[in-house]
Amino acid sequence: MVYSISCTTRPPRGSEKDGVEYHFIDKPTFLKGIEEDRWAEWAEVHGNYYGTSADILDRELNRGRDVLLDIDVQGAFKILERYPEAVTIFIMPPTFDTLRERMEKRGTDSREVIERRLENARSEIARKDRYRHALVNDDLEAAVSELNTLIESYRRS
Repeated sequence: MVYSISCTTRPPRGSEKDGVEYHFIDKPTFLKGIEEDRWAEWAEVHGNYYGTSADILDRELNRGRDVLLDIDVQGAFKILERYPEAVTIFIMPPTFDTLRERMEKRGTDSREVIERRLENARSEIARKDRYRHALVNDDLEAAVSELNTLIESYRRS
């Protein structure tokens, strides 16, 4: 399995490095990619663009590799349009209070941004039933184990 590193127009947060957490690109480059249909999925979120390279995704899938995407609900629905066989897993927090605490502990966003993200999270969680699976990330070790079991069940079938 390979992890797909998304592209974004937002600036790096904290110690994020280009090519590790994201590929950080400028807005004109991203918009040109939209015009040229280079994104398997893309979305504008919180005033920034995020997207998954179709070339990279197709290359890895053609090599027979599973590709893990960390994308929002908009992106997942776009992926399903282009790759209807994709396995979608909605990973959610146990509670909104927990989600708020996690965002605040990051220390990277203002109170206004956190409130906007929480509002978006409510909207996204309301659409979790459109995914094949939903997984609650309450205990990280248990959530990882559940995810691994789920992935292995697909590999065996």
